[in-house]
Amino acid sequence: MADDPSTSTSGKPTVTSRNTTLYILIAGLGLLVYLYWSVQSSVVRITPRQFEQLVEGSSRVSNGSKLAEDSKGILHEAGSEDKGQTLRITELREVRVYERVIVGTVDKLVVMGKDVEEEAVKAQIRVNRGTSDGTTDQSLEKLLDEHFIGWEYAHESGFAKAWPFLLITGLVLFFFISMLRRLGGAGSPAQFGRSRGRLFALEDLGITFQDVAGVDEAVEEVWEVVDFLQSPERYQRLGGRIPRGVLLVGPPGTGKTLLAKAIAGEAGVPFFSLSGSDFVEMFVGVGAARVRDMFQQAESKAPCIIFLDELDAIGKSRGGSAMNHHDEREQTLNALLVEMDGFNSNNGVIVIAATNRPETLDQALMRPGRFDRQVVVDQPDLRGRNEILKIHVSNVKLDEDVDLKQIASITPGFVGADLANLVNEAALLAARREKQTVMMTEFNESVERATAGIEKKQRVMNPDEKLRIAYHESGHALVASSLPNTDPVHKVSIIPRGLAALGYTLQRPEGDRYLMTENELESRIHVLLAGTIAEELVFQDISTGASNDLERATAIARSMVMDYGMSELGRVNFRHKPGSAFLSQGPGEELYRLHSEKTAQLIDEQVKSIIDASIEVVREILVLRRDALEALTVRLVEVESVDGVELKQIIEDHTESPRVVPGTEKKGEDPMEVAAATSEEPDELKDGSTPAASGGQPKPR
Repeated sequence: MADDPSTSTSGKPTVTSRNTTLYILIAGLGLLVYLYWSVQSSVVRITPRQFEQLVEGSSRVSNGSKLAEDSKGILHEAGSEDKGQTLRITELREVRVYERVIVGTVDKLVVMGKDVEEEAVKAQIRVNRGTSDGTTDQSLEKLLDEHFIGWEYAHESGFAKAWPFLLITGLVLFFFISMLRRLGGAGSPAQFGRSRGRLFALEDLGITFQDVAGVDEAVEEVWEVVDFLQSPERYQRLGGRIPRGVLLVGPPGTGKTLLAKAIAGEAGVPFFSLSGSDFVEMFVGVGAARVRDMFQQAESKAPCIIFLDELDAIGKSRGGSAMNHHDEREQTLNALLVEMDGFNSNNGVIVIAATNRPETLDQALMRPGRFDRQVVVDQPDLRGRNEILKIHVSNVKLDEDVDLKQIASITPGFVGADLANLVNEAALLAARREKQTVMMTEFNESVERATAGIEKKQRVMNPDEKLRIAYHESGHALVASSLPNTDPVHKVSIIPRGLAALGYTLQRPEGDRYLMTENELESRIHVLLAGTIAEELVFQDISTGASNDLERATAIARSMVMDYGMSELGRVNFRHKPGSAFLSQGPGEELYRLHSEKTAQLIDEQVKSIIDASIEVVREILVLRRDALEALTVRLVEVESVDGVELKQIIEDHTESPRVVPGTEKKGEDPMEVAAATSEEPDELKDGSTPAASGGQPKPR
């Protein structure tokens, strides 16, 4: 998108038009200088003594008669300024006598030096008639009369006397104005109070609701704004008024800015776009002046839309503490509050703002009358991702085997920006491989690149480390395949990816999930701990490769105890999360503690008990399926990557009988005896994998 190149938001000429005027002025001054130089270069300057000789050499018989026979003019050495030429100057005529100089017309002929001429050309001569004491030499007029050369008095015009001074003055003014224009550009002190909002033409937007997918509920909410701008009488006849503001909130990349562009494209009204950071300056009062200027420009083009991206940059809550005091930001916020709903509030100006930190905004800014409507632009579901993919692949040549529904099903948690990048990566991979169409292979690899990172096939590892990583990843995959409430394993690889992953086990959910049970969280912990337990069983030693697994498992266990009430401490929440609902918590953001030191010790004990219990469950699974663990490790060392189908086949081929998930058997029962008993019911066991627990009773997976 681009701004109108000829006019700014205030209707004044933009940088392009100012530059055009500047170029015209420069060309005009250059032309004047050239004309002055050309005129001056054609004038032959001679001394009073040479003028006397020229008059004698241009003598006439009488007034108005022809030249005398001995009138041969003079020879004039032009010097270096005329390439060292020798000129013959003859036939002085049309003499004009001024107060200080005498000007006349002569015939000029180059007789020596460069560019010798065969025919004489007309030229002008100029001689200074002033004397050394400042008086005027009157003898030259007498000399002209004595030789019958016609002459006349002339008066020099005021412009002719003053034009050199005027030229110099014009040049000085020109450079002074140019410097002022440069100082008046964006970011200069002269423009501190000007709004940096850009006005977009409708043809520059080119975006409608047809280009927005996956956020149908948000589109329905903002459609009323568009309908009101197109036909306000429909609502005004019932007493309705146009919303003053619409606040779009949601995670990054969900399409908040795209939705605002679509609103402007559908409504067909002027669209001002700027960011919250455009108002922030180190000088107090600058941001408030820019807010006022922005609304003045918008009011002149009402009805119109102002889009403020990253509203939290200027709309943060005003704290009562002196430590949080920020004069510039508070004045900017106060100006925005007044302009949106103050004593002289603007009618016909709709403010659409976007942020992913609504919890930080000031309550006065969030109230009805300013932002009448808050629209959540959330992550798309399965159907929404499918619709988004259809939009992004419209210009991509797809192979017949590409199934967009399948791609949407394996990308839970992806937002619109992620899906756009996914399609682009797949197209780039296909072009890199010299393919004519984009196949499903490229899409699968793009998903893996987005979730796990880029493969590092050139990294060389020694055989011992490679074998250890193979056992580690085999443990993850085997336990994930054995538990009933885990996501299916799509791929196991020992090829390094990303920054620190030496191998990975890729699990893909079968659908969107919004809740998780206690058993599912425990299963996730089991899968995370399986790698280090597998190393311990085989090598009787563990490595540093499980650091991230331990960190994630401990975080889940601590959340079970402190956030979800899934422990013996009861249904109690022990911490408050002050962070954003749409942004992940940063490493420096600490959670508020709502408990004592004694309770903290009990929490640590509960977390450790969950981890210890999970370790026993994982160890039992790996012991019971040691043959499958060894077979999968050998296969990984051989081919470095195993997909879900081959993994399932390896587990089936190396499992002698169905197994019951440890922990689901009744107290006092031997797991092997329970497994033998369940093997007598083959109809309930699908593929020989470990049965699952459901309601306290063994249930095959």
